[in-house]
Amino acid sequence: MSNPSEFHIAVLPGDGIGPEVMAPCQGLLDHVASKVGGFALRFETLPAGAAHYRDTGVAYPDTSRAVAASADAILLGAMGLPDVRYPDGTEISPQLDLRFDLELYAGVRPVRAVPGLNYPLADPRAKTLDFVLIRESIEGLFASRGKGTLEDNQIATDTLVITRDVSEKLFDFSFDLARRRKEKGHPGNVTCVDKANVFRSFAFFRSIFDERAALNPDLGADHAYVDATALNMVRGPWAFDVLVTENMFGDILSDLGAGLIGGMGMAPSADIGDNHAVFQPCHGTAPDIVGTGKANPTAMILSAAMMLDWLGDKHENAACNQAADLIVAAVDRAFEGGDLVPNELGGDAGTDVIFKAVYAAIEQLLAAQAAAE
Repeated sequence: MSNPSEFHIAVLPGDGIGPEVMAPCQGLLDHVASKVGGFALRFETLPAGAAHYRDTGVAYPDTSRAVAASADAILLGAMGLPDVRYPDGTEISPQLDLRFDLELYAGVRPVRAVPGLNYPLADPRAKTLDFVLIRESIEGLFASRGKGTLEDNQIATDTLVITRDVSEKLFDFSFDLARRRKEKGHPGNVTCVDKANVFRSFAFFRSIFDERAALNPDLGADHAYVDATALNMVRGPWAFDVLVTENMFGDILSDLGAGLIGGMGMAPSADIGDNHAVFQPCHGTAPDIVGTGKANPTAMILSAAMMLDWLGDKHENAACNQAADLIVAAVDRAFEGGDLVPNELGGDAGTDVIFKAVYAAIEQLLAAQAAAE
């Protein structure tokens, strides 16, 4: 009989620095699971990515697809290599295939400043940033992926698609998240980011948002145009709580959000649907630093914490939620003194140093907890 508290995790390490941060992250997850108790993780590594395509002609094998679809959660490394492309010139991106295959409509991109680091914005409030961007992940402009047209080498067309079904689920997800955040002291407000003043598709998007907002009178709801949102993410991002937007807009704004908290190496993410979820760092494969030990694993670690939190909520396993909180708290403790600075932020802390610091912080937090009991 299977252990109901053992979760099957499909692992796709990816390309470049993906495997370099994935393997030690799996070790960290096992360590935390053994310390907290109440659950276990069974990892199954699957081939996929640009290197696999280069070597075999297949980017995402059917066997990997089947295992990923059957897993309790999917942990994904960065994928893609600049010199490996499909014949049409597009990048190898199984991470997009996963989103469409498993209907992962809600791309969750937290923008939270880890204490102890210097950030681009001079305002002291930048050190307290904590908002979430929700990117619709299976339609919008990305609905044209692989379907665009080119006429006589003169006119290229890609079509943006907004549907009621996906939009309703996306907005309900966003309001549910805002409600959970409100319980933890956040404003409990959802902002619909669109271009409804120009495009019929976005006017439709906004009208559905208003319908779902009316079903959540305990929460705040407002609108913002995407260009104004980009401006205000630089001028005053501390005013945001939950932002929800179309796929391409979310793709762009989430990178801006990552910049506010130190870069892609600090930015975790999740793509979540009704039955499946993928967790991955926002950063790329960074082929220029492969093998140097300089990769910042923080985004990978925090993405893994998001996975545990999602598993805890989905399976009503409080131990998973506790483990997620422990990892996030350990990351904060590791950085808060200001001495641990990743290479990408001008310091000399690489992959191994950061993992060791997080391990040490976990032990400190557990010791403090034991002493208080």
